[in-house]
Amino acid sequence: MSEMNKAGQSKANQTVEVLITTMNCQDPIKLLKQMNIQGAAMIGNQVNDAYALRDCVSETTYQDYCIPMYSFREKGVGLNRNNLLMRTASSYCLFGDDDLTYTDGYEQAVIRYFEQYPDADVLIFNLLEQTPTRYLIKEAFKVNSLNYMRFGAARIAVRSACIQTHGILFNTCFGGGAHYSNGEDTLFLSSCLKAGLKIYAIPYTIAQLREDRKSTWFEGYKETYFLDKGLLYYLISRRWYRLLILQDAYRHRKMYGQPFSYLWNTMNRGVKNAKNRRFTFR
Repeated sequence: MSEMNKAGQSKANQTVEVLITTMNCQDPIKLLKQMNIQGAAMIGNQVNDAYALRDCVSETTYQDYCIPMYSFREKGVGLNRNNLLMRTASSYCLFGDDDLTYTDGYEQAVIRYFEQYPDADVLIFNLLEQTPTRYLIKEAFKVNSLNYMRFGAARIAVRSACIQTHGILFNTCFGGGAHYSNGEDTLFLSSCLKAGLKIYAIPYTIAQLREDRKSTWFEGYKETYFLDKGLLYYLISRRWYRLLILQDAYRHRKMYGQPFSYLWNTMNRGVKNAKNRRFTFR
């Protein structure tokens, strides 16, 4: 059987696929081992000119799976995720950042929980951290418009066909490497809810976060961070953006190290820029 036929057969039979986003990857086998990948996966590898002179697609055989790697000279985590999401033919997908190490048996766990919640289109799991900062799911609950903003993409699993059929993608202007700072995962979940998809939070640890690299987007709580937050809230809801800004500015003013009035005014300036069509690419 040819390698192409093997790849096609593998893709047709798989059920859970990890969509891995990384940058300047030269050794896919090392990456797959670090992440403890135990089944099907695709790698979205964004490169700069120092690593590649042209876009290319390569394949790696790992644990009897044919793992494609798409190396494109472009930037932005949302764009990287979209490149993989539109290519997958698996039943379920996990959005895998390259600083995750997956739990043994994660494939079986994803399948088990989707079977346990047959109406679920999206599941959200826990991530293990050395220094806990993320919201910890202690018992299962349905995610709605009041609580979805606490979750990031690295802990999300989706029914692939459902997401594709509804045309839901990541906003390519938000997130690491994009024009505006974090928020692509929040916009993704917001799109899922607006499309009527069902989301559940599950108290299962899907992976451990390796804290061995510096953030590619966070440069501190600078003015641009709050301008971007205002724009993000306006895009989430033209009706409720003021309330979103209010709760963020009030609840996180100590963490931000800024007075409430500064946070309120700066985020609203981000909204004003959007209303006046002053969108900028930095």
